[in-house]
Amino acid sequence: MDFKEHLYKYLPIDEVEKLMDSLKEDSYNALLLNEDKLSKEQLFAHFKSISKHPLIDNAYYFDKKEDPLGKSIFHELGAFYIQEPSAMLVSYLLKPNKDDVVLDMCAAPGGKSIQASLIMNNEGLIISNDISFPRIKALYENIERLGRSNIVITNNDFSKIYHHYIDTFDKIILDAPCSGSGMFRKDNKMIDDWSMNKVIKNSIIQKELILQAYKMLKPSGIMVYSTCSFSYEEDEEVVKYLLDNTDASLINIEDNKYFYKSESKIGIHLFPHIFKGEGHYICLIQKPGISNKKIPIELVKVSKDNMLSLINIGFNYKFLNVIKNGVLIGESLKKNIKYSFHYASYVKDFENIVEIDYE
Repeated sequence: MDFKEHLYKYLPIDEVEKLMDSLKEDSYNALLLNEDKLSKEQLFAHFKSISKHPLIDNAYYFDKKEDPLGKSIFHELGAFYIQEPSAMLVSYLLKPNKDDVVLDMCAAPGGKSIQASLIMNNEGLIISNDISFPRIKALYENIERLGRSNIVITNNDFSKIYHHYIDTFDKIILDAPCSGSGMFRKDNKMIDDWSMNKVIKNSIIQKELILQAYKMLKPSGIMVYSTCSFSYEEDEEVVKYLLDNTDASLINIEDNKYFYKSESKIGIHLFPHIFKGEGHYICLIQKPGISNKKIPIELVKVSKDNMLSLINIGFNYKFLNVIKNGVLIGESLKKNIKYSFHYASYVKDFENIVEIDYE
């Protein structure tokens, strides 16, 4: 079964044709603005191709040919995070708040954790996990560069430890590994790599992950399940599997001209022919019940092996392989502190020692 043929499983013929035509067009580029470092007015003043994301207040499209923002000094200073515009809807729709303990299960390279941190204003706690240690490097660098302090980076296979964290998290982000058809326009290799067999294999893994994630969700907690795949088997079918095997319920995502809902009404699709992005599937899920238990979160200084950090305490890290906990301030020497890059990017207000202009 080829890619186009398998889409007919849940999409009308005319919708499939429009989707296939849109995959021949150019992809879009967007950024999340870190207003701790750069204002909206400054962003528009420095870059001419900026235009507003239609749904997210601190998100903007840009033309990378006119404004190669990935090579900008503002990018190096953590003023923004370059992210696919559809993927931005995941944390936006989850709506984490400053009192939440959030788990991002498959976090690298970190966009959804960073957006959650921006929404939470660097408060609360985000466990930003990835099973792949090589992928942790990009996650680590992005969190440092944007000066986020409420993120703990971990490198764990949660299938082996989830039973230690039953009913623990207020919010969970499960952006599951998938066949990647939503990235066809960005990477031609994804087209060559796609197969129905790959879709089925991913669907099996996704069903295991969504069950594990749901068990770790607190009563009344909310999780978001997402993929960058157009396949029913990796999207609605995975959520339906959860609904059939647990007491989970769906949270309705309000109708919007940018959202496509299939006949099952399970979650939404962001299709390139409807929304200016590459494509994403997003579904909000809630666990019934009431949980009054809140984990106290407090930013404190700790010292270990002469390394001074600001960390969020009040969480059980015993079973987690913690790679980075909060902000590394620096190395405590005899008479002073050798400050770290992360601390420099975290501090908002400080006096310039040397005045420099843009050039």
